[in-house]
Amino acid sequence: MPKITRDQVKVPADVLADVRETYVDNYMKATRGTGRLMLFACDQKVEHLNKDFYGEGIDIADAEPEHLFKIGDQGVCGVLAGQRGLIAQYAADYPNINYLVKMNSKTNLVKTAQEDPYSPQLYDLEAVLAMRDNGVNIVGLGYTIYLGSEYESTMLAEAGELIAAAHANGLLVVLWIYPRGKAVTAEKDPDLIAGAAGVALCLGADFVKVNPPKPEGDDKRTAAEALKIASMAAGRTGLVCAGGSTVDAETFLTQLHDQIHVGGADGNATGRNIHQRSLDEAVRLTKAISAITLADYTVADALKVFNGEADFAWED
Repeated sequence: MPKITRDQVKVPADVLADVRETYVDNYMKATRGTGRLMLFACDQKVEHLNKDFYGEGIDIADAEPEHLFKIGDQGVCGVLAGQRGLIAQYAADYPNINYLVKMNSKTNLVKTAQEDPYSPQLYDLEAVLAMRDNGVNIVGLGYTIYLGSEYESTMLAEAGELIAAAHANGLLVVLWIYPRGKAVTAEKDPDLIAGAAGVALCLGADFVKVNPPKPEGDDKRTAAEALKIASMAAGRTGLVCAGGSTVDAETFLTQLHDQIHVGGADGNATGRNIHQRSLDEAVRLTKAISAITLADYTVADALKVFNGEADFAWED
């Protein structure tokens, strides 16, 4: 994919004139100068507790949180997304990583059958700006919305205010939007996924992370074909898909390639598929993912990167 120039970045009108260049700087950093996002999702220590970091099939290196930062430092990523405290503990040792602060989180202990999901904002924007002003390379914020939850309106309002304030300070915002709650019978329904993408656009998000749609019944489209409608619904909000649980590299890279080239996705948001591996393997996978995301490699060529038969380096 050809690199974009700074004047090709479509800056939202709510980005104030005096921070326009800051916003463009952050957009170019996050997308590595391509307009596509390679998001390394490291927020699961709250979302899924420790089960994603220790256990059968998970490399023992993942039990140590610094593993995430070593991957982000040695691999090829657009942003490393995690909670403010996680980033605060390690950022001084890994200053070259582009950080995206996840502003809200909840554990998975309370199930939907007990109560509809609500993920509260954990800290205010000033705490994040203070870190940025102290030298932490923060380029954006993240926020999760559960559409269909009885707490939907609260999350929509929090996200809307957060996006306006973030843009006023030159920061990007990525929304995680998942239809979930007692009112939702099919969380991955293609129409709901497209609806979630449209909500992100209307809130003013720069990117939206959704689950890949799952066509069912008489719908004979592939997941990537169904994703195309969501990408269209997102408009100028870039759409990326959640990576999901760990699968073999070829399957994952094929899904990613189809999401971009069939489904119109503007990148990916991958967590467990990367960090549950050894450091060497995880770094190679970030490079293979970025080879597809940033440079339009074929699956076969990206697999060569993952298998160590070729290298992939990226100069912004």
